[in-house]
Amino acid sequence: MRIDIHTHIFPDFIREDRSRFFDNEPAFSLLYDSPKSKLVGADQLVAEMDAQGVDKAVTFGFPWRTADTFRRHNDYILAAVAKYPDRLIGFCCMDALEPTAPAEVERCLAAGLSGVGELAFYCSDMACQDMGAMDEIMALARRFDRPVMIHTNEPVGHDYPGKTQNTLAQIYAMVKKYSGNRLILAHWGGGIFWYNLMKKEVSQTLAHVWFDTAASPFLYRPDVYRLAVELAGPEKILLGTDYPLLSAKRYLAEMDQAGLSAPHKEMICGGNAAALLGLTGA
Repeated sequence: MRIDIHTHIFPDFIREDRSRFFDNEPAFSLLYDSPKSKLVGADQLVAEMDAQGVDKAVTFGFPWRTADTFRRHNDYILAAVAKYPDRLIGFCCMDALEPTAPAEVERCLAAGLSGVGELAFYCSDMACQDMGAMDEIMALARRFDRPVMIHTNEPVGHDYPGKTQNTLAQIYAMVKKYSGNRLILAHWGGGIFWYNLMKKEVSQTLAHVWFDTAASPFLYRPDVYRLAVELAGPEKILLGTDYPLLSAKRYLAEMDQAGLSAPHKEMICGGNAAALLGLTGA
């Protein structure tokens, strides 16, 4: 079974006129001001899954800071999962610092969504946020036994829209603070898995952390797969395409270039996600 852990879909009211959200949503404007930044709906995602040989996909919206917008978007995710129950797995998404965010997480998880995320801090770095504001969200994820996906990125290298000012120390502090949660760090966790080489503490701190591959072809050489298997463990890597940014075949080709074994590729492309999400019969 092939599972894509990281995709984005948007309802009609956003896709038909994205510009009306730019003024009140600086993060959305940052990522989607360009018409080259694609917005797709659930039907398009499932059609792409069929074309790419993807059996199931985790899908979510955007971390809107406007409560009405993230509620409507999460309702769309719920409707998409109801329409494609055998194909789509929904996470709820919002600005984690918005005061009503915990209530929205509880509403969505109670309604059947399978996780929280992708939570992101696009317009600032984690040090400038009150991480305590996420306590209720993380507590709800533990109560419902659902994973939480966090947007992370490498703290060095070229700039691009959506690259935040987070540091590895900030990512590590967050993981340590919420060590009781199952966390998915998007975009290879900014490379923090490298520090599993340390003799003390880090491997224990990262014990309940998984790393997705979203945007990897834009960021790293294919060698990243081989090194991540060695340093993070093949059981901790999840195929994530960031669709519609990229298609699954780009990632599969790079796994082949990296020389991954068939068992490791099967784990990364679906087995690990099935175990994390508790999919029976997978």
